[in-house]
Amino acid sequence: MSGHSHWSTIKFKKAAIDNKRGKLWSKIARMIIVAAKAGGGDPSANLSLRYAIDKAKAANMPKDTIEKAVKKGTGELGDVHYENVLYEGYAPGGVAVMIEGLTDNRNRTAPEIKKIFERRGGSTGAAGCVSWMFTKKGLITVKSDAVGEDDLMEIVLSAGADDMQNLGEIYEITCTPAAYDGLKKTLEEKKIPLESAQLSMIPQNKVPVTDVETAQKLLGMMEEFEDHDDVQEVYANFDIPDEILKKIGG
Repeated sequence: MSGHSHWSTIKFKKAAIDNKRGKLWSKIARMIIVAAKAGGGDPSANLSLRYAIDKAKAANMPKDTIEKAVKKGTGELGDVHYENVLYEGYAPGGVAVMIEGLTDNRNRTAPEIKKIFERRGGSTGAAGCVSWMFTKKGLITVKSDAVGEDDLMEIVLSAGADDMQNLGEIYEITCTPAAYDGLKKTLEEKKIPLESAQLSMIPQNKVPVTDVETAQKLLGMMEEFEDHDDVQEVYANFDIPDEILKKIGG
């Protein structure tokens, strides 16, 4: 199992039990605004906008909130400006961390991200220091009790998936970005419920984490980044075994 997979699983469990829906909606609204501003307000002609709206629907964002964000992006509700930012650095144990954000003030965001790195025992790095360790892929997860493994394997491989792993509670399916849309559509047409679906940065190699203290520091750092208003996605290349996660209540 990959560390990325563990973090994905933890995140989706966490999302299901916490009450930070307003913060999540705010982050997705930024994504919609930026996508609409860059490629127009028609999701059928703007793939980035379609991804963002799919994410909004999965988070149960109200339709009028989605429409308002699209209109902000197209300028119908005034000019709103967010810019993409990327931060790279290292967490405890030599783990590589990459953070994608959307901010209206990078002079505020950059020092805040740096402070989280340092407070949690890590450090920021120069542009490109860890991004080469990750590959952009489509990442889809399905609950393992929703469909048989062999049946799902046959469906996803014929629909363009690169790989499928059984991670216990979930199946993790990966594909190239170009195959993502078709693969997701195929699974939806087969009435297979998706636990999550997104374009993600997958680590090429993992750093094993074998002690509880380092694992706790890592997860604390990841959660603090996730909780930051300007952060959209956090990627890391750690591998925390199940027995360590169980010891810290993961």
